[in-house]
Amino acid sequence: MTDEAAHRPVTSGTDARHHHKRARHLYEIDIVRILTFVCVIGVHTTSHTAGPNDIGLYMLLDLLHFTREVFFALTAFVLVYTYDARPVPMRKFWPKRFLLVGVPYVVWSAIYVVAGYLHHPTGTLWDLVLKFVFSTLTGSAWYHLYFLLVTMQVYLLVPVILWLVRRTRGKHWLLMLVALVIQAGLMSWYHYAPATTGWYGDWAKQIVFTYSFFVIAGAVAADHAKAFLPWIRSHRVLIGWLVLGSGAIMIAFYWLEVAMGHSYYGAGTPMQPIVIVWSVAVGLGFLAIGTWWADRRRKESFMARTVDLASDRSFGIFLAHPMVIWVLLWVGDDWLEHTVPTPWLTLVTYVLVIIGAVLITEIARRTPLSLALTGRRYSPRAHHRKQIEVPPG
Repeated sequence: MTDEAAHRPVTSGTDARHHHKRARHLYEIDIVRILTFVCVIGVHTTSHTAGPNDIGLYMLLDLLHFTREVFFALTAFVLVYTYDARPVPMRKFWPKRFLLVGVPYVVWSAIYVVAGYLHHPTGTLWDLVLKFVFSTLTGSAWYHLYFLLVTMQVYLLVPVILWLVRRTRGKHWLLMLVALVIQAGLMSWYHYAPATTGWYGDWAKQIVFTYSFFVIAGAVAADHAKAFLPWIRSHRVLIGWLVLGSGAIMIAFYWLEVAMGHSYYGAGTPMQPIVIVWSVAVGLGFLAIGTWWADRRRKESFMARTVDLASDRSFGIFLAHPMVIWVLLWVGDDWLEHTVPTPWLTLVTYVLVIIGAVLITEIARRTPLSLALTGRRYSPRAHHRKQIEVPPG
C-alpha cells in the first residue's frame, strides 16, 4: 500500500456504498462509553481498597476486567465510523486526534510524575525530568495512562486498519479470526508462561497488538454499522443471556485459578484469555443498553442532557480519577482507610472519587486549561452542538 493510497479518502466503487454523507450521532455509543469509564473507576477503586480476604470484592474486580478490551473496541468503532462519514487525509486526521489525546496525555503524565515525587521525594530535579520523559514514552506515569498510549497507537494504525477492513470485505470473519488468534495467543503466553515472555511481559498492556481482536472487531462492526446495530436491537434478550452465561464462566475460571494456587487478587488478572469471551459479552450488553436508550431518548429531556454531559465529561473524569484516589487514600495519613472498614471502604471511596473527578473536570472545562486537562477544547460559550465523533478516548 503506497502512502498516497493510505492518505486518499475512498469515495468511489465498492467503498462508495459504505460512505455516509452525513452519519447520525450514535447515542448508543455514548452509553457504552459512559458505562465503560464508570467500570474503569470501579476497577481502580476496588483494587486499592479491597482487603486481603475480601473475596467478594476480588470476584467483582475479576468481572470488571473487561474495560480494556471494550474501550479499544469502542475506540476503533468510533474511528472507522467517523472516518467513513467524513474521510479526510491522514495529514489532517492525525493532528486533530493526537491533539485531543496527546496533549492531556503529556500534561497528566507530568502531573502524576510530580505527585509521585511529592509522595516519595527521591533523586534530583534531573532525575525527575528523566522519569517524566521515560514515563511519557512508555505510558507508565500512572497506572491508567497506558490506555492513552495504546489509543494513540490505534490512531497511528488507522490507515492500516481501514485498508484491512476494506480489502477483506466478504471475509471479515477470517480477519477477526486471525486477530483473535493473535490476541488469545499473546494473552495465553503472558498468563501461562510469564517466565518466557521477556520484554513483552514487561510492556504487554502498553502494546496495541495485545488487544488485536477488539481493535479489529470494533473496526469491522463500524464497517457493518447499518446491519450490526439493528441486529443488536433485535437480539437484546439473547445478548442478556450471553452476558449471564459468560459471567458464570468467568467466575468458574476465577475459582479454577484460585484452586491452582493463585491469590484472590492474582486469580482475577485482566491478562488471561477467558477475559476475551467475557469482554465480547459485556461489550454487546452495553451496546444493547445503548440501543435501548437511543430508541427512547427524548431530545432536551433532563436525562438526555445528563447523558450528553456525562459523555462530554467522561474523558476528563477518567484522567483525573486516580488523583482523587491518591488524595483520599494516601494523603492525610490514610485517614479514610483507617476510618471506614471494608467492604464499605470501596463503596465510599468510589462515590467520593466520582464526585471529586467530576468537580475537577467541571472546573477545568470552564478554563483555558480544558484541552490540556480534559481533552475538550475550551469555549467561553456553552453549547450542545452534537458531532458525529464521541469525545476522545
